[in-house]
Amino acid sequence: MASISSLGIGSGLDLNGLLDQLEAAEQKQLEPIVAQQASYQAKISAYGTLEGALNSFQEAVDKLGDPALYQSLSSSVEGEGISASASELASPGRYDVEVTRLARAQSLASDGFDARDSELGAGTLSLTVGGEDVSISLSQEDSTLEGLRDAINDAEAGVSASIINTGDADNPYRLVLSSDKTGAEASISAVSFVPDDAADTELQTKLAFDISSPDPDDTGAGMHQSVAGEDAALTVNGIAITSASNSVEGAIEGVDLTLTDVGETTVKVEYNNLALREAVSGFVDSYNELKDTMGTLTSFDAESGASGELLGDATLRSIESRLRGTLSGGVAQGDFRTLSDIGITLQLDGTLELDDERLDEVISSQRGDLADFFTGGEDGVGLADSLDDTLGAILDDGGLLDNATSGLETRMESLDRQYERTEQSIEATVERYRSQFGQLDSMIASMNQTSSYLTQQFDALNAQLNQ
Repeated sequence: MASISSLGIGSGLDLNGLLDQLEAAEQKQLEPIVAQQASYQAKISAYGTLEGALNSFQEAVDKLGDPALYQSLSSSVEGEGISASASELASPGRYDVEVTRLARAQSLASDGFDARDSELGAGTLSLTVGGEDVSISLSQEDSTLEGLRDAINDAEAGVSASIINTGDADNPYRLVLSSDKTGAEASISAVSFVPDDAADTELQTKLAFDISSPDPDDTGAGMHQSVAGEDAALTVNGIAITSASNSVEGAIEGVDLTLTDVGETTVKVEYNNLALREAVSGFVDSYNELKDTMGTLTSFDAESGASGELLGDATLRSIESRLRGTLSGGVAQGDFRTLSDIGITLQLDGTLELDDERLDEVISSQRGDLADFFTGGEDGVGLADSLDDTLGAILDDGGLLDNATSGLETRMESLDRQYERTEQSIEATVERYRSQFGQLDSMIASMNQTSSYLTQQFDALNAQLNQ
């Protein structure tokens, strides 16, 4: 008898539908595993959210634990013409600054040429810039005003060359040389051109310059000084100071001055109270954000029954307890022992509240004591140190949060293996059902054929008997 290729063809029964129902019933064995996987994954994700909030709080703690924060300085300027920037080397104080002259870069201009690209003759240009001698060769191919400009710029000799058009009817083009640096010492003290052909005298004449001549600004033949290189001149609290640059270092220890105009100004160097105030308020805000994150992760809505992923989680409760204990424990030494001494109080809901007026008072009058409270000073243990230890035990490798996450990941791996085994078992069971249904289908088909044959025989016998 031919084999049955599709379930139900031989028997006329909906064996495929029945097999699908049995397979769906078997698949329900996977649902508890999938639900457990989703639960563990949600907790792992929640631990990641908690870790992010803890890391942000740790950054705020680290700022308060840095002794440099309490020594940081800021500078301000009363008046115009100067900007100031203070470093850790500065000392608080008030400095009267008068700028009488800005530093300038020297500029020389040649006598006029009739064209930018007409040949002027090859030769050697010699420059003395900042006391250094530079020689630049000009070939016959490059012996134009433009070629000379490019050769000077390519030499990188501390001089920039350009060509200007004065608009004169005759000889409008002039070569301009400018010192790359400000100040008298960076100036060009001499320029000379020696032509390869003694008959080519135009460049030799128009490029001649000597700063020691009686009148270097003379506009006659040769180069003349259109702008003299000068040092900046200023006084700080009446003391005269010169600088080759308008960026002045050392006139006030630890303070960099940038001069932009002449005039009188006052530079004040003070402790950076704003940075310290922001660090303390950032500490409070960061902790409150951490508490808010914890509240969300452990929330419960009685009406909907919805709950946070870490509701009732022992790890989170332990973290919360450790942090609260460290914050309320304070420090063992110094004029300030607890957070409330500096204007920070722990509220009933576990958040921190900052008294801005009290903090400003502490910063202005007891800055050193505030530093000792958080950093511990030279020999003690500050609150930032204690919090750092607590957070380290929570966040470091092998810490509380890492162990909790690793435990869940191990369970997830076990569930993955259980899911795979269950899935294989379901496939084997369904395949067994399929085989049994195939046998049933063949058997019923055979019985139907036998029934049909017998019916035909009985019908034939009855026909003979009725004749």
